[in-house]
Amino acid sequence: MKTETAKQGRETMTKKSTGKNLDLSKEFHQHYAPSLESREIVKIAERYELFIGGRWVKPQTKEYFPTLNPATGEVLSQLARAGAADVDLAVKTARQAYTKVWSKTSGRDRSRYLFRIARLIQERSRELAVLETIDNGKPIKETRDVDLPLVAAHFFYNAGWADKLEYAFPGKKVAPLGVAAQVIPWNFPLLMAAWKIAPALATGNTVVLKAAETTSLTALALAEICAQAGLPDGVVNIITGAGETGAALVNHPDVNKVAFTGSTEVGKIIARAIAPTKKRLTLELGGKSAHMIFADAAIDQAVEGIINGIYFNQGHVCCAGSRLLVEESVADEVVRKLKKRMESIRVGNPLDKNTDIGAINSQGELEKIKKLVAIGKQEEGEFFEPASGTLPSKGYFHKPCFFNRVASSSTLNRVEIFGPVLTITTFRTPEEAISKANDTPYGLAAGIWSEKGSKIHQVASALKAGVVWANTYNKFDPTSPFGGYNESGFGREGGRHGLFPYLEVK
Repeated sequence: MKTETAKQGRETMTKKSTGKNLDLSKEFHQHYAPSLESREIVKIAERYELFIGGRWVKPQTKEYFPTLNPATGEVLSQLARAGAADVDLAVKTARQAYTKVWSKTSGRDRSRYLFRIARLIQERSRELAVLETIDNGKPIKETRDVDLPLVAAHFFYNAGWADKLEYAFPGKKVAPLGVAAQVIPWNFPLLMAAWKIAPALATGNTVVLKAAETTSLTALALAEICAQAGLPDGVVNIITGAGETGAALVNHPDVNKVAFTGSTEVGKIIARAIAPTKKRLTLELGGKSAHMIFADAAIDQAVEGIINGIYFNQGHVCCAGSRLLVEESVADEVVRKLKKRMESIRVGNPLDKNTDIGAINSQGELEKIKKLVAIGKQEEGEFFEPASGTLPSKGYFHKPCFFNRVASSSTLNRVEIFGPVLTITTFRTPEEAISKANDTPYGLAAGIWSEKGSKIHQVASALKAGVVWANTYNKFDPTSPFGGYNESGFGREGGRHGLFPYLEVK
């Protein structure tokens, strides 16, 4: 009787406040007052030069190109286009800094510089998060709560190793390689820069980093931070440009180490190019990671893990769980709950703290996503996208969606998609799940959801993936190595393992 009275009371309150019956949970999810992060904290220059030798240098090409805000299409700034002569200057400057200064700097002093950089990143974290969101399109709550803390953490972690390298490799003698050429992608611009620069400096190498063409602003802000930290001139050099710039850097004869994160196709080109040389190489390439849910899993938590693994990062993470494998007996329940959860996902202004999915990074990437979704509709599978919400009229946006009952041989299950697109396939036994998860040319990451620890260990040990998460997804830590197998590349970044590619170990 009391329950019925309470129910009637809630209905009366709803009618009084709105004049009609409403599903309050639905209204709560879909009608948020805007909560915009201010852009005033960020000052973007009209034009940026190249950062070489601790100062800003005009490109010898005398060419510049625009960088856009993907959420609005507005031009944010003009970036210098580095040519072969600019690359040569940057590498020569890095070599000089290595020979005269950095190779003679003690591990203790290198550690101090890295600590300063980390602290300055923390002090400017709000500014850097806003800048990353404006330039990349990802939601502010991701750049603020995930990217920036990890960026600082990687510098702190590697600062700790700088004066302890003899403990990282007991009984061995270690020495830096020299000049490291680093090429990073657009999906995690500042974090990828931290992943590469921090271990290179900690181990005594100097760096020439080529930022992604569409997302260079935070890398250039990091250049300012390096100067602010008092890092010796030429130890870190940051250049901008397109593919030709990256190719000139990778192929420069005075480079000792190449680190690349990006597409598998470009990775293969780089591997072929430096195969005849003595350059060290690490590649972190594409992925088509499997997210596996067993019948004994906590289904609600697993569904949230799916959302976090593919949608909240817009599918921009190379290790995104874009292939969902579900045990047949719970498949209908998982799909039903996933549909309901997706209706509450908010797509919109990346600077709005309520936004779950921001903008796709560029018009080109958006067209690729649309093309692959169209192929998926032609081939097979049950297509679903939430009916709620409308996309912004400006900028590059795409609704989260999935294809259910997709064959392992389908295009969407074979090709990496940098967008919020999921495929769903079922399995009946752990052996079948393992077989389907490994049925890919990639091998970057995987996720397992089960209440049985023995099953998790059994499945994880059989997966051909560099990283396996259990009852979670997309959790990163600077102390843990990250990297893939097969066409996902080779070598590891992060942890003690991430130091090795930058050292000569004897």
